[in-house]
Order: sequence, then C-alpha cells, then structure tokens
Amino acid sequence: MTAVSSAAARRESILQEAVRQRLLDPEQSLLAAFVDLDGVAATARALHDAFPGAPEVPGVLHTFAAKANCLVPVLKELRRRDLGCEVATEGELARALAAGFPAGRIVFDSPAKTRAELERALALGVAVNADSFQELERIDRLLGDRTSASRIGVRLNCQVGGGAIAAMSTATSTSKFGVPLTDPGNRERLLRAFAEHPWLTWVHTHTGSQGCPLDLMARGVAQAVEFADQVTAAFGEGRVAGVDIGGGLPVNFADDEVTPTFAMYVEQLRRHAPRLFDGRYEIVTEFGRSLLAKNGFLAAYVEYTKTAGGRPIAVTHAGVQVATRTVFGPDAWPLRVEAHDRYGTAKRGRPVRQDVAGPACFAGDLLARDRALPPLRPGDLVVVPDTGAYYFSTPFHYNSLPEPAVHGVRTGADGRIEFTLIRPAQDPWHLTERDGVGVLPEDPVAAGAGDAR
Repeated sequence: MTAVSSAAARRESILQEAVRQRLLDPEQSLLAAFVDLDGVAATARALHDAFPGAPEVPGVLHTFAAKANCLVPVLKELRRRDLGCEVATEGELARALAAGFPAGRIVFDSPAKTRAELERALALGVAVNADSFQELERIDRLLGDRTSASRIGVRLNCQVGGGAIAAMSTATSTSKFGVPLTDPGNRERLLRAFAEHPWLTWVHTHTGSQGCPLDLMARGVAQAVEFADQVTAAFGEGRVAGVDIGGGLPVNFADDEVTPTFAMYVEQLRRHAPRLFDGRYEIVTEFGRSLLAKNGFLAAYVEYTKTAGGRPIAVTHAGVQVATRTVFGPDAWPLRVEAHDRYGTAKRGRPVRQDVAGPACFAGDLLARDRALPPLRPGDLVVVPDTGAYYFSTPFHYNSLPEPAVHGVRTGADGRIEFTLIRPAQDPWHLTERDGVGVLPEDPVAAGAGDAR
C-alpha cells in the first residue's frame, strides 16, 4: 500500500469508527473535525530530524505558529513534542501559557503590539520580535534601566518578492511587516539600532507561506543572515545571538503526498544561506500550516440534494463556518472533497460533476464547484482532508452557525482507534450567552415559547 492510499485508508477507518461511536450522527452530530495526533507526532519528528544540531547550529528552537491551530489541547500536544509556540496576539499568548509553554519558548510577533502587551511579554521573558523602528523605540522606553530575560529581535522585510498568493506574501516591496531592508537608509539605521540597544540581539524574517516557493523563502533567510553577518562584523562576534527564520512551508492540497518536506527546505537553506549552519547563530523556526494541515480533516453529512441548471448540488453541513478561505478564495485555497456513505465507507460509484455546498445563507457558500465525485445522496458523508490548520480550529460565526466538535485521534496499543475530545460541539441554544441574555431552553416550543395567546 502506498503512502498516499494509506492516508486515505486511515481517514476512512477513523470516519467509520466515529460513525460507530456516534461522534457523527445524522440527527445530533452533523459536522465534526478530527486531528490525527499520531500524524502530528510524526510530522514533529520530521521537523526535528530535518534541522542539524551542534556543531553546525548551537541551538534550534522550533516554535508552532499558534494562529494555525490555537486549540489548547493541540498546543499541549505540540509542547510534548518539544516545540515552542509563536503567538501574534494576547489571546494566543494566553492560550500558549495555558498549554504549559515556558515563557522562554514563546515568541511574540505582531505588527501592532501595544505598550501593555510588550510590558507583559518583557516581564514574563517571552521573546519579542519588533516590527518597526517605532516599536524598537517603545521597547527601549519600557525597558529603561531594567533588564529582561526576553530575547529581543527585529523583523526584517528582505523584499525578495511575492509568491502566487499575494495575501500570503510578506516580503514584497510594500509589505506591512518588518523593516524594509532595501529602502534607502534603513540598513544604516538598523545598524545604529544595534549600536544603541545592547538588548537587541536577534534578527528575524519571514517571507511568506502558501504559494511561496522554497527558493524564495530561502533567499529571504539568506538576506537576514547577511545582515546578521554585517552586525557581527561591525560590533563583534556574538553581537547577534541567533536568526529567527520564520515559518511558511507551503502544503500540497492536491493529494495526500507530503511535499515539500522540511528536509527539502533545509536543502534550499544550505544552498542559499550556508552561513546559517556554520555554528555562529542559534535558529528559531515558526512553522504552522505544514505541521497541522495534513493531520486533520472535517466530516459532514449531506442533508439534501437537488439539481439546478442541469448540475447536481449536495447541500452539506460544512461550509464557510469551517472553510472560510476556500469559500471566499476558491482559486487560491481549493480543498479536496471525498464522498462516503452513511457508514463512513468510501463511495466507488462513477463520478459525476456536482457542487458541494455548505449551510450558510449566501450563494457562494460552496466547498467545491463542478467537482467530479461519486453521486452524493442525503445521509452520505463528505470528508474534507488537509484542514488541520486554519479551518475548523478558527471557525467563522456567520449565520450563528455553531462550532463543531473536534476530536483527537490515536491508535492504541491494541491497534484500535481511540478518540479524545479536544473541543466540544457548541450548543446553538447557548449562543445567546455571548449577548448577555442567558441561555434559551433547548426546545422553546415545548417550554411554551411557541404558544399562541
């Protein structure tokens, strides 16, 4: 059995067991998500194995970008796999701390850090990457004569260009992130910042993620290493302790093959930025999507089917609330859809062109358009692979659609599939709590709300 078919077979086995245990049920649990924790462990091992240790690199800290999947039990799992955590908001910082990450293994990146956020990070000893000259000045004022355990760096926009998805490209000439390295006078101004601020000891860069080729990412890192070398030449060995190379490894959404790999990226780094591995600098990474995407999937029931203009349409319970990027940007973020029967078994019928729609009340709520799939029927299940990052973990609350349950999956010592609840399904009748009006009864008609008087 090939690696590709084994991934599909594992999804099918998980789905069948979820149906058997009624984690998916056509009346009660119409939509659910699954995180393959065995897969997460294997992916984390691949990341650790890809990067060299001493003497080539004095220290490597791999952090997980919390934005990719901020569920605390998932973060705890990654912490147990010897990862740190990269955060971009106070909410993500709170979740990282709740997951048990030590402050020294947390990196705080954001272009809009407030004084209060910086004060907290510096007091805790969380690493901080300043995004602008103004932020460096703010940090200097906050520190005063104090010292902090925080590793403090500055983010460079190396301006090496963009990839295929403009919104995911952060090293364009006009990107909002970082100090633009090639703008007139900025390199000299950055050198003065290192001269004036002894607490500034790191260099950070991040070229982009999905749609960015590996050589573009590696060329961005090369520019950051070159600048770190320039600081070292000006102020002495050890003036720059390390380089945070960001994350951004793209994911293959076309099939189950894991490509590119972390090892492939390291090959590009060795080609374009060989001095990253000469024993001079520590390394921090901030991978997100590439650690979780292929280790999670969604499953939803088909509620109705119809035909419009000659095209079959399957209306399911998975749509914009859990696949926001795909619905609003289908060309940039296409997802696969797999057809299964009500028992979770993959359907093998002759494919027909059909739309797979979500439940939200607007016409564009489609998971797939004109997609060739075995004919879907009411009561069937659709599976959406590669959604372990940025999909069900950060739902969109359009139409007050509730958040689905998320289940962790492991294979036990006896070979059986075991589930652990990561996030419970949101009760739609409890959504009113957020509006400060309390909880409605689960059946308002039975409670008398439907009486005509």
